[in-house]
Amino acid sequence: MRLAVELYATVIGHLEGQDSRSFDFVGVRGATDVFGMNSRVLSVAIPLVRALPRHHAVRRRNWFGELLPEGDQLDYMLAEGGIRRGDTPAFLGRYGRDVAGALQIWDVEDPSEPRSPGLLPLDVRGVRDLLEHPLQAPLANAPGLGKSSLGGVQPKIVLARIDGGWNQVIGGHPSTHILKPQLEKKPTVIFDEEYGSRLARGLGLAQFDTRIEEFDGLPALVIERFDRIGGARVHQEDFNQALGASGNQKYQEIGGVVSLERVAQTLRSYAGGADIRSLARMTTLGLAIGNLDMHTKNLGLLHPASGDVSLAPAYDVVPMSHHADADGKLALAINKKYRHADLVADDLITELRVWGVRRPEPLVREALEELQALVQFEVPSDSAHPNLQEDILRFVRNLLDGRAIGAR
Repeated sequence: MRLAVELYATVIGHLEGQDSRSFDFVGVRGATDVFGMNSRVLSVAIPLVRALPRHHAVRRRNWFGELLPEGDQLDYMLAEGGIRRGDTPAFLGRYGRDVAGALQIWDVEDPSEPRSPGLLPLDVRGVRDLLEHPLQAPLANAPGLGKSSLGGVQPKIVLARIDGGWNQVIGGHPSTHILKPQLEKKPTVIFDEEYGSRLARGLGLAQFDTRIEEFDGLPALVIERFDRIGGARVHQEDFNQALGASGNQKYQEIGGVVSLERVAQTLRSYAGGADIRSLARMTTLGLAIGNLDMHTKNLGLLHPASGDVSLAPAYDVVPMSHHADADGKLALAINKKYRHADLVADDLITELRVWGVRRPEPLVREALEELQALVQFEVPSDSAHPNLQEDILRFVRNLLDGRAIGAR
């Protein structure tokens, strides 16, 4: 199998190799002609050069492997496509037309390629059916026609909203929204995430829309994709890809591959000081609302066609310290500490100093004071966790007063 890797209407290379353990990304000369030599438009980990170093092949394989979903969704998509677990090229040949970012990946030996993208209109009952049975049509891929893949464990579907109507995407048409159904075991999660996303927008850390909508009586969280602007794809990568982490290595305690410091170092190398300060505000927000799952697949980089690199907006911002099954640990340590309830503002300030942030004290205090005013004004949905607003206000007050965040 030989797969074309297309970015911003340019084939920048191919995935080639005999099997899943030996395939590699091989760039084409035209990519550097379009984007420039050493361009990071694909990834900070994979510069566009005429001869990629062989000793980085494992990292390149991992980068493309991180485009796949996780958990039950992956299992069902493997079964649907008749694909062996671990066969990244076969999976992307089947589902790689609509992935995170702006890539389109397709089999050059498939006589039906290049596909003609299209839409299958849905009424609200059709959307409800897909939400209620997310594993029967994983990610809302129409059997034999859907070409979408998206990372993550939580059940979700991807659709395109065109002129106010909902559509399944086929043949590689770009999806525009992610929809997450209400979970029976954790019925408040989508409402808690809506509130977290609203706070992120209020702090200027995100611009895309998130809202709760009902489909034939079934509530769902509807998330506008930040890697789509005006229906067009914008490229992104997550920090698992950027840092060479795989799967659950997104959690710092698993393998020690990732950390907030490494994220900040990457921003310093390829983005700028403003992005590091935005990361500091994201980290402050995550700590203050109890977002224990701010791991490196929930932090990302944007790669517009210009080749510039910037921090992606805050996404998957979910208060979760109240969950009975949560272990109370942060996905990424702050000042080498994981236990959320024990952290104080000085831990955050010390962490930011390690990143090289100048005068972190006023940055942290300003972010906390902005958040405090915002939470006092913004009210969660009635279906969110009952004490969500009160818990966050307590967390923020404790941090401002120099106490441990979990103090009562």
